[in-house]
Amino acid sequence: MKNENVMRRLKIAKVVINVGVGDSGERLLKAEKMLKYVIKNILGKDRQPIKTLAKKTIQTWNIRKGQPIGLKLTLRGEDAIKFLDKAFEAIDRKLPSSVFDSEGNFSFGIKRYIDIPGIKYDPDIGIFGMDVCVTIERPGYRIKYRKRCRVRKIPKRHRVTKEEAIDFIKNKFNINII
Repeated sequence: MKNENVMRRLKIAKVVINVGVGDSGERLLKAEKMLKYVIKNILGKDRQPIKTLAKKTIQTWNIRKGQPIGLKLTLRGEDAIKFLDKAFEAIDRKLPSSVFDSEGNFSFGIKRYIDIPGIKYDPDIGIFGMDVCVTIERPGYRIKYRKRCRVRKIPKRHRVTKEEAIDFIKNKFNINII
């Protein structure tokens, strides 16, 4: 452990929770209430989700471009790890290896918010599911996003591979990879 390179350690950069409703109005307000309720129960903090807008008009589904049709919320640091721990319990701590991409990121869905332990059903809200997208990176990824000298790229040897991400998640959260 003493000779371990700290720049090679993996960390969870962010967790994005996405709730796709498909239309604005009452259902979107209920989904927003659900997301706030879940985050408040898990983290003990109030967080405000952001509304996602439709990118194009689809007349058969009554969706117009620019209309709010979903919600998203980004968690970082300890909040992200705390939420992920509860979200993995909702899916019985099992993930297929196909959910991981070549960059080490992964996504999974929770069919009903009441599957998360400690969350009770609220008849005013109804039933909604959510998608959880996780980004894994190493220290030093800041060069990719900073304002000054952004043209620098992350070298291939410093990028996270699918196998490294699987091992990291398996060890950190005690997940079974199918």
